[in-house]
Amino acid sequence: MPVRLAMLAGACWTLPNSLLGLLAGLACMPWGARPQWRASEAALVFRHMPWPGPGGALTLGNVILHTGDNLDTPCLTYAHRAGLCTEPPISLADHERAHVYQYLALGPLFLPLYALCGGISVRNRFERAADRYAREGSGWWPWRTPGR
Repeated sequence: MPVRLAMLAGACWTLPNSLLGLLAGLACMPWGARPQWRASEAALVFRHMPWPGPGGALTLGNVILHTGDNLDTPCLTYAHRAGLCTEPPISLADHERAHVYQYLALGPLFLPLYALCGGISVRNRFERAADRYAREGSGWWPWRTPGR
């Protein structure tokens, strides 16, 4: 029960971000975007988005905007794409779930902090944490906690 209350509080906290995602998804429905609730991600996923690029996804609060048909698809980590390592692919669904958790915790602070940390790049601690979560199943928080 405490986890559900925390998730509900987080959803309320990040509601402005979720509304942006919902508006973007609804606006793209005439171009083929289709909504689907994914309880495993605690998010409304709009599939077949005309952007941000082939196989890409963008999370805004509890809304994931995805260009593909299925979020359960392999993708490369940011470090792999930057040529820094040769890691095996991770699950795009797991990566985006980490961003949902980050939004639940940070609410309206997420987007400014994400931008301050470098935006969409391998240097961004939010992206590295989402990759770590997708690889290991834990560690979605972008800052190290004491004792780790």
